[in-house]
Amino acid sequence: MTAHTQTLTLKVDGMTCGHCVKHVSTDLAELPEVAEVMVTLNAGGTSDVVVTLNDDVTDEKLAEVIDEAGYTLVGVQGR
Repeated sequence: MTAHTQTLTLKVDGMTCGHCVKHVSTDLAELPEVAEVMVTLNAGGTSDVVVTLNDDVTDEKLAEVIDEAGYTLVGVQGR
């Protein structure tokens, strides 16, 4: 019942350090639709958060998780 694997690149503002990366990675990985998270930190700028999905998830749900972690989703690439 799961869809094919999909990879999205989330553009996230506000991350400045390894702690930020860990926080966002952990929170996104808790979503059942997320199989893997890889972050390329751009401290003080827009970081790339690559998520591999094993099922569909809305941009709104991803934005909510990132917002609750204290950061801002500014774009989604790969849809």
